Amino acid sequence: MRNSIDKPRITVTELIFLLVGLLLLLAFARIAHGQSGTPGPKTLKAQPQVQQPLYREYRGVRLGMTTVEVRAKLGEPAMKSDEQDFFLVSANETAQIAYNTEHRVTAISADYTGGVSAPDYKSVVGEGMLLERPDGSLFRMVMYDSERFWVSYSKTATTAPIVTITIGAYK
Repeated sequence: MRNSIDKPRITVTELIFLLVGLLLLLAFARIAHGQSGTPGPKTLKAQPQVQQPLYREYRGVRLGMTTVEVRAKLGEPAMKSDEQDFFLVSANETAQIAYNTEHRVTAISADYTGGVSAPDYKSVVGEGMLLERPDGSLFRMVMYDSERFWVSYSKTATTAPIVTITIGAYK
């Protein structure tokens, strides 16, 4: 972002990035909050690791790609920085791509408002059952230890549900 003595105000782009970041932080906090405590009657035990990853890329973007490669696949982002790009794919679909210090993809998150155009959860995290939380939201995460990444599927229980699919790398 910019640092200037002449212009101490925050830009619109910086404000939008801040708001998107706060929304993601709230969403992840809500997910983490729903995973604590003893299992209720609708929760399921963790499924064994799936051998072959079903979902490993988003619109041709994979973990480890460079910023240049991502932008060649998805076009110019609506908001961009060295750490993250935000893409408005359609009125119902957005994507965020996070980069490490070497400008390589470390996380991919796609949101589908109203569930429109979202892939079926079985094609993302497999045939296993989704964890249903007390509020009616659905979640499942699959770890691929041999390839050092994970995939999650989350669906809110709101009137217009939001489906979030996230792919993340770990060391």
